[in-house]
This record gives sequence, structure tokens and C-alpha cells, in this order.
Amino acid sequence: MSGVVFLMGPTGVGKSALACALAASLPCEIVSVDSALIYRGLDIGTAKPNPLTRARFAHHLIDIRDVGESYSAAAFRADARAAIAAIHARGRLALLVGGTGLYFRALEHGLAELPPADPSVRARLAAELACEGAERLHARLRAADPTLAVRIHPHDPQRLLRALEIVALSGQSVSGLRARERLPGLQQPIVKVALLPADRRALRQRLARRFDAMLARGLVNEVAALRERGGVTATLPALRTVGYRDVWRYLEGEIDRAAMIERAVIATAQLAKRQMTWLRRESGLVSLSADDPTVIEQIQRLLRDRGIFNTPKLGLE
Repeated sequence: MSGVVFLMGPTGVGKSALACALAASLPCEIVSVDSALIYRGLDIGTAKPNPLTRARFAHHLIDIRDVGESYSAAAFRADARAAIAAIHARGRLALLVGGTGLYFRALEHGLAELPPADPSVRARLAAELACEGAERLHARLRAADPTLAVRIHPHDPQRLLRALEIVALSGQSVSGLRARERLPGLQQPIVKVALLPADRRALRQRLARRFDAMLARGLVNEVAALRERGGVTATLPALRTVGYRDVWRYLEGEIDRAAMIERAVIATAQLAKRQMTWLRRESGLVSLSADDPTVIEQIQRLLRDRGIFNTPKLGLE
């Protein structure tokens, strides 16, 4: 078995629940494609599958980094390829589930060999960002790599700092490096499914309810515990995850609880919008409605039609 399934979609649309439902009916293992689920200690605010779910259905690439560590699309590509190979060796299907479009793209199409992260350079750039502001640093990126600057918003600090870090380490633009020899993408057949909301307004309401539920489960206490750890600051990539940065500001006394909730819900809705915009640029997607009660059967039929599964014992004939 060599096929790979991508289950993509915006945050809060129900990808994780659907993945588990598929894992209950098909011989597959789930590979997380989420830049937040990799971090240990970020549980409630990331809607991380609980231990019981992960014990019942095999999950990979969850809790593989400490919050103080960095992670990249290149690291994900390597980790995901290893996980897929191991899953296929067990005769099972790799079901990749998440909303981090850059990770999906790096795995499918490959990516340029870029210099690894350098903590000292990143710390210097982060200090310059705090001192000079996002617009000044974005102007530096426009001068060094105008092509990439068009694609990175000034207020996307993680991507902005990484781009400037690469320029500082290599002396070359990211666009120039990407145009050269690339690490290869996946060679196996890929079935790409996008799970999309039937009503975007309803999705926003669902995201608001989900954040309320996270608060009820103890999200503020989770962030407070992270704040008490030595070396953990709000500038870490892990703590820039939507929801966490707003709770952090609340605990710092910068905003009140009502503002925290409002900002977190708005940020999450904006993330969902960006993810759906990203999906519109993807080729070969089969888009399905998250509210369609037959979505599992549709995916099973799609896999059968693509030749991924065709054995009677799976009930797909």
C-alpha cells in the first residue's frame, strides 16, 4: 500500500473527528499536519486529540517538540516522510490531517534546501522587530527579496523573521534559493480532500463556542503554567498560536477578559479565512461539505475510485 490521503481544511471545521471516523472504518493511521500540535504543553488551545483518542487511533507528529524549540517545513517534510514510510511498511494507509498549508505543500512538492534556524540570529532579529517595528523589518525584506515580501504580511512575525534569518545566514534571497535544487516531494499517489464549511458565518459561531469551551476546560491555567516555566516568552513561535497570545496578554494585564475573548475569536476566524484562501490555490482538490452526513461514504468511494482500496472486506465494493 503506497497511497497517501490529504485531509485539509480550515480550523474548527471538524477534520479531526472525521479523521477518527475514517480510522475506525479503514486501515489507516493519522499523521498530524499542524504547526501547533507538535508542541508539548499546548493541549487545550490547540484542540489536541486527547490521550484516549490517540490510544484508540494511531497518531503521529504530535508532542514532538518542546515549546521552546523551533520547527520548520523542512523538518516536517522529513518527519512526515519517515512516518508515511513506517505506516506503509505496516500495510496501512497514511491519512495526513491538518490545516498548515505550507507543510502540505512542502511534503507534496518538495522545497529548497534552506539554512537551518540559528537561535542567535533569530533572537537578534526578534529584538530588532520589537525595537524598530514590523513595517521597518518588512521594508528590509522588500529590499532583499521583493518577490517573497509580496507574499508575507508585515504582521506575520514568524514568516517575516524566518525570511530575514535566511537572508542573514545565506546572503541570498529566499526566492533565489528556492529556484535552485529542491528536496523532492512525495512520489506516492496522493488523494487530496478539502473539508469546507457550508456556511462561513456558522463556522465563526462554532469557533466562538469552541473558544468558550477551551476556557471552561482550563486554557487560562494552561497558559499560566507555560508562563511560569523558565525561558518561555510570548515571542516563541509556539506561543504565537492563535488564542495563546491573547491569553498571554490577558495574564500580563494588557487586556481584560472580554477583549481577550474577542481578539482570540477574531484571530481564529482570520486564520480560517487564510486557510480557505490557501486551499483555493491548491490543485487536484476534491472539496466536500463538512455538514454533509454522507461525507465519510464519499471519501471511501473516492478512495475506491482512485484505486487506494478495492477489497471487499473493507465494505467499499
